[in-house]
Amino acid sequence: MNDLLATAVAAHGGMDRWNRIRSIRVDATVTGAFWQLKGKSDAMKAVRFEVDTTQERLTMEFPGQDRRSVFEPGRVVLERLDGTVIDARDDPERSFEGHQFETPWDDLHLAYFTGEALWTYLNAPFVFTSAGFVCAELTPIEVDGETWRRLHVTFPEHIKSHTREQVFCFGPDGLLRRHDFTIDIVDPETESQLYATDYRTVDGIVIPAMRRAYVTAGADQLVLVAIDMLDIAVS
Repeated sequence: MNDLLATAVAAHGGMDRWNRIRSIRVDATVTGAFWQLKGKSDAMKAVRFEVDTTQERLTMEFPGQDRRSVFEPGRVVLERLDGTVIDARDDPERSFEGHQFETPWDDLHLAYFTGEALWTYLNAPFVFTSAGFVCAELTPIEVDGETWRRLHVTFPEHIKSHTREQVFCFGPDGLLRRHDFTIDIVDPETESQLYATDYRTVDGIVIPAMRRAYVTAGADQLVLVAIDMLDIAVS
């Protein structure tokens, strides 16, 4: 295993503990200017999602709405809590073809994007030890007086994520500080930086419960994406 990856995995709880869990359940609020742009500003102010740690799958419930979304790489589904299908889309990545940054999304677009994004965030860095992932350490950077080691990760073709090549920055303690990437289905030319803070130890697994992405607008810095995990459980 790559030395930096081994350090990060150990800092976040270690493979022995990770291999004993099957899912992560989170109550969260997800807000920010990005969702307003997509016409979904209030869609995720209160959500409950479950991340599968053994396969790429994520379900998201919307409390009080008798509705949930189910994300898998080749299909997204909107259904009622009793399993009745409301809508579905096969090969959902293709539905983003021709989109611009400001193109509004429907509920299935939202289900696909949030599924691949949150699945990546919650499974990192452990999933990088899986077959098909290629990791290499880049030159470290200095940020606010800290040295951050950077891990360049190439995702395998069968995993749906923001893009195939992403960079994860880890602090001196081995914990994730920032995640750098572009988003193929939104704007493959613009780099995003998602900062990770508020580390919580949940049954032996260390999870950053707060994530922020920012955008500069004139003299102001706006919150593009805000993810606040209010309650986290592993099983």
